[in-house]
Amino acid sequence: MKLSNWQFIFVLASAILGFVPIRATAAPYHLVKEIQVGGGGGASCMAIDEKARRLYVALETQIAILDLNQEQVIGGITNPSGVHGFAIAPSLKFGYYGGGQDGRLLMVNLRGLRTFKKIAGGRDLRTILYEPGRQQLYAFDGTSRSAKAYEADDGDYLATIQLSGTPGAALSDPKAGKVYCNIEDKNEVLAINAKTLKVADHWPLAPGTTPAGMAMDASRHRLLISCANKLLVMMDSDNGRVIATAPLDEGAGANAFDPGAGLVFSACGKGTVIIARDETPDKLAVAQTLATEPGARVLALDPATHKIYLAAAPFQAPAGQSSGTIPGGIKILVYGTDDVAPPSK
Repeated sequence: MKLSNWQFIFVLASAILGFVPIRATAAPYHLVKEIQVGGGGGASCMAIDEKARRLYVALETQIAILDLNQEQVIGGITNPSGVHGFAIAPSLKFGYYGGGQDGRLLMVNLRGLRTFKKIAGGRDLRTILYEPGRQQLYAFDGTSRSAKAYEADDGDYLATIQLSGTPGAALSDPKAGKVYCNIEDKNEVLAINAKTLKVADHWPLAPGTTPAGMAMDASRHRLLISCANKLLVMMDSDNGRVIATAPLDEGAGANAFDPGAGLVFSACGKGTVIIARDETPDKLAVAQTLATEPGARVLALDPATHKIYLAAAPFQAPAGQSSGTIPGGIKILVYGTDDVAPPSK
């Protein structure tokens, strides 16, 4: 992203003096491209492998794979019995997803897209997370209100972690050795110690309620959590203190944070993405309300290009069909700015 001479001098001087980190001011985001994916039932999550330049989109019975450089579909992983969630271990070249109603967690070799192991996951898999610090895999289950931990390289079981309520979005901070998880029905965040595999802290989200998406500004130790009562909550990831909030639209969904631009993106089912800037470690400010499409709540960010990707499904069924999403109508909406960076080679 480009800066004028005076902006560059100011930001550089401020950074040297310790006032603010070097973060460019983002130009407005707008629709760049639509990519037809197909498949029905909507998307449950998206995951980006930045190094391999791949975007994985978890749909009802398949995981669509897109090439980020070409921005086109190049393949997929099909499971007729269902797909729930998806996580990537880039260093291992493995992927993980829930496969249907039998509670199994499937391990996939991403080189050949071959499923090579099935392990017990949970009846209601809400989130699947890869923790790179210890190369662990977490499967968060809504029915048992627990998380199972495994060794990511071979799927060997490590522990079951009992949670305080129904789990939602989760992420890891390898440097801190923690895994964070939203607890939807308790309006709180849990911090799990990745070494002991035990819950270390329970942190209330008030004034936020019913947390949905979660992202993290690791350099500033800030969790960024979207809540159903139309608030984006900034929380200190060291002690759980709620520091600041920013307004959201209805239908809080997935979040993503761009460390290069200092922006947090929060997808809302109303048909917007709220783009906020953490101007200081203690302040959030809305930079843009980006119009998208109703129901587009699943989002992913490519840090290399600063583009965001949203999964959308038309809700108006054609004549003669029942209401709901149009079969085969899933598409990926690509948003960027006029000065987005080229992809990594």
